[in-house]
Amino acid sequence: MSEISKKRLFGAAAAGTAAGTINGLLGGAGGLLLIPGLSLLAKLPEDELFPVSVAVMLPTTMVSLMICAFHHPLPFKTAWPYLIGSAVGGILSGIGGKRISVVWLHRLFGALLLWGGVRALWQIPS
Repeated sequence: MSEISKKRLFGAAAAGTAAGTINGLLGGAGGLLLIPGLSLLAKLPEDELFPVSVAVMLPTTMVSLMICAFHHPLPFKTAWPYLIGSAVGGILSGIGGKRISVVWLHRLFGALLLWGGVRALWQIPS
């Protein structure tokens, strides 16, 4: 294994570890760390960042879900409408995702990060 591929492998593992940790602690948002991590540490090409993030976060989220279910009952009655909407959104973005340029995906990603960050800073926990 060449030195470059070792660095990429280590970068990918570091990004995945950070994403899994955040995903488990916050119940999501691991992809927010994974995309920049894969770009900076693993040096993935721009057009691979979002698909790889989805492919990594699905099993990561399933592991988090199983661990959560072991400790707490899962609120499926509350969650099912969101599951249906998320599935529809996932199908639509999977079909139409290639039509959106990487530049606009980055802009949307940045805008969502900013919106979520500002909202989190000013929201008072109940």
